[in-house]
Amino acid sequence: MLDLSDVQSMNFTPAEQAIFSLRPGDVLVTEGSGSLTSVGASSVWRGELEGPVCFQNTLLRLRPRQGVDGRYLEWWARSAFGSGVFASIATGANIFHLSAERVRALPFLLPPLDEQRRISDFLDAETARIDRLVGVQQQVSARLLERRIAGVIAEVTGARHPDQRATALAWSSTLPTHWSEVRLGLVARMGSGHTPSRSHPEWWIDCTIPWITTGEVSQVRDDRREEIIETREKISKIGLENSSAELCPSGTVVLCRTASAGYSAVMGQDMATSQDFATWICGPRLDPHYLLWCLRAMRQDLLGRLAMGSTHKTIYVPDLQMLRIPLPDLEEQRRIVEEIRDQNLRIDRLADAIKRQIALLAERRQALITDAITGQLDVTTARPTHTDL
Repeated sequence: MLDLSDVQSMNFTPAEQAIFSLRPGDVLVTEGSGSLTSVGASSVWRGELEGPVCFQNTLLRLRPRQGVDGRYLEWWARSAFGSGVFASIATGANIFHLSAERVRALPFLLPPLDEQRRISDFLDAETARIDRLVGVQQQVSARLLERRIAGVIAEVTGARHPDQRATALAWSSTLPTHWSEVRLGLVARMGSGHTPSRSHPEWWIDCTIPWITTGEVSQVRDDRREEIIETREKISKIGLENSSAELCPSGTVVLCRTASAGYSAVMGQDMATSQDFATWICGPRLDPHYLLWCLRAMRQDLLGRLAMGSTHKTIYVPDLQMLRIPLPDLEEQRRIVEEIRDQNLRIDRLADAIKRQIALLAERRQALITDAITGQLDVTTARPTHTDL
C-alpha cells in the first residue's frame, strides 16, 4: 500500500504528464535501494488522489497491456520481489538499481485472461486471510510487550503489597508503606563519561579498555539483556588518563541520555563510557540490577518529562541528579529482580513463539504467490489456508 501522507508537488509540462502520469492499476516498483532485500518492492496506484499524478524516476511503472489483468500483473511483481527475481537482476555496490530494460527482459508467464483472473481472485482471498491472522498475532505480541512493561513497573513499585501510601514519584502514585523513597544520589555515586581527543592519535593506540558508546544501545534495546559484556570500541590507558573518562567497576549502571536516550544496562566488567551516558556506582543499600529495572520502569517518564529536543532527545545531567527511586531493603530488591527475570522469561518465550509463527505465515504467503504465478499451484484445486498454520 502506498503511503500518501506526504506527497510532493512539482511542475510537469503537458508533454511530461503524458509520459509520467499514472493510471489506476499501474504497478510502481522501487528502482533503487541500499539493500537487495528492498529493491523491487512494489505497490499499485489505485487513483487515490484526484487530478493528474506523476511518478518519480526512482520508480518503475508497469502498465498492463491488452490481454493482461492488472491484478495479475500486481501479483507477478510481488512474486518477483519476494522470490528474489528482482534482486537477482539488480546492479550496483552501495545502492542497488533495477533498469527498465532488465525488468522488461524478465520472463512473464501469461495464462489466458480468465485464468489470470482466477489466480488473482485466489491470491486476493488467501493473502487477505493470512494477513488477518498475522494482524491478530501482532496484536497479541503488542499486548505481551505491554504486559511485560506493566509487570516490571508493578514489581519495582511494590504493587502487590496490600498496604500502600502516596508517593512523590513522578512515575508511580503509590508505594508500599514500609518502603523508602530516596534521591538516587544518596545511595549511588553518579558520574559521566568522555571521549579522548581524536586530535591526539597517540591516545588511540593500544586500546584495551572497553568503552560504551551509543552503538551498544542495540544490545539492550529490547530490555532482554541486563549486562553489557563487550563493546565495539575501546580506548587506551593514556587516552583515559588524558580525558574526563572514568574507568568504572563491574556492576556500574549506565543510562544513555542522548540520541537513543532512556536505555540502560549494567556493566559486565570494568569499563568506561562516552559522554552520552550517565553512570551510577551503587552503594551498599542498592542492588545494581534493581536500579537497572527501576530505570527501565521509568523510561517513559524520563523521555516524556525530562528529555529535551525534537530530533534527538537529550536528558540533561541536572535532571538526572534529581531522580528519585523506591527503595525496599536489599533482600527484597534482589527478590524483585528474580521475579522480574522469571516473569519476563515466560513472556519472552510466548513472544518468540508468536514471532516464529508470523515468520512462517509470511513464508507461506510468499510461497502461495510464487507458486500461483509460476503455474506450480492449480488454484482450482488448491485448499484454503488454515488459520492454525
